[in-house]
Amino acid sequence: MKYRPDDTIAALATPPGKGAIAIIRLSGSRAHAIGVQLTGVEPEARRALLCEFRDETGDPVDRGLLLYFPGPRSYTGEDIVELHGHGGTVVSDMLLASALRLGARAAEPGEFTLRAFLNDKLDLTQAEGIADLVDSGSRAAARAAYRSLDGRFSEQVHSLQARLTALRVQLEAWLDFPDEELELDDTTEFAHDFDAAIAALQTLLSQAREGAVLSNGLTVVIAGPPNVGKSSLMNRLAGYDAAIVTDIPGTTRDALREHLSLDGLPVTIIDTAGLRDSVDPVELEGIRRAHRALEGADRLIWVTDIRSDLAMQLAEIRRVVGEDASVTVVQNKVDLTADEPAHVDKDGVTVIRLSALTGEGIELLTEHLKAVAGYRSEAAGTFSARARHVDALQRAEHSISDARRQVINTPALELAAEELRLAQAALSEVTGEFTSDDLLGEIFSSFCIGK
Repeated sequence: MKYRPDDTIAALATPPGKGAIAIIRLSGSRAHAIGVQLTGVEPEARRALLCEFRDETGDPVDRGLLLYFPGPRSYTGEDIVELHGHGGTVVSDMLLASALRLGARAAEPGEFTLRAFLNDKLDLTQAEGIADLVDSGSRAAARAAYRSLDGRFSEQVHSLQARLTALRVQLEAWLDFPDEELELDDTTEFAHDFDAAIAALQTLLSQAREGAVLSNGLTVVIAGPPNVGKSSLMNRLAGYDAAIVTDIPGTTRDALREHLSLDGLPVTIIDTAGLRDSVDPVELEGIRRAHRALEGADRLIWVTDIRSDLAMQLAEIRRVVGEDASVTVVQNKVDLTADEPAHVDKDGVTVIRLSALTGEGIELLTEHLKAVAGYRSEAAGTFSARARHVDALQRAEHSISDARRQVINTPALELAAEELRLAQAALSEVTGEFTSDDLLGEIFSSFCIGK
């Protein structure tokens, strides 16, 4: 993404297609002038005006509301104009094309929010919170994303930065003014300050890991031989008949995806074709797609009939997916035996006995999946986070721990001060105070156009 601040950008800010309204959004130095040309009306700041929308030749296109938000008191920090017209692909395309011909250019994905970030209207965690809110897969994920947008994550990072600044001040004062006979604080008290900073960071890291689980969710693939109840298990987890269930082997040909929420944890369940030898070209393609789905799964649920030999099934799993795959074995059809639903361990593999038909033992599987994801339950303070946040916080924790050792055990204050600087740099990556252009491009390119 090449940010050109002198450009005025325009985009459809609502989903394409038919709807009650369509919103064309413009931001930049020419937004006001283009808005006037499209409406023939001088807009009033933050007041909705009913007017006629025209193309660049003056011909009427639609009628709707004109809103004007002069910078810097706007979402992007620049002049913003919004045209709220009737929803419809042709009408909105005509209006957007007119704005582009009048001097705007088409916005790139996430460019409105990128401008808001670069103009200090929000920090990077808040910007990512917006994307996470749009993409949230459950109510818990949506609430966590809003907390990030509201600045809860940023506030804790800034609080931690203040702790580290206080520690650096003490170290730097001693290092920079050795002739002033400044006394280094008692190492016991200094150690306590370091321990408090490390504890605060560990709490933040734990919350970030929980938030990352909510943001990313869990992708689970259901696989196994034909006619063991894979589609029935899919339907039981989904809560309705998402997959066709018959007694005929090979009924499922293509990978079937369902998005659901397990007590707030977003989960994508993929039901795949039964894995077996076949000469049917359509079934073979389904089996090929099943193998491809296995490669991108966070967890594989291998479904077997409880009446089959478990040792043979474990050997088949290792043959198909290897020794290191993250696998949970579900022994289905417990209702046909005298066995009770159970959660057991067999040769280091979790085995869950249940009945997809009756629902007996299904809660054992859902609790297991939440534990696998590292998700306990929705917490009031959970905010959305990403893998890059967790990585940065882990690096900061490592640097602070190293600094503590340099101060207390050596002491080597120059090295401790450098470690604290590195910790603060890592934390700055979280909020975007220190961020590479490549990372910004990667983050904002994942946004929808018009946001």
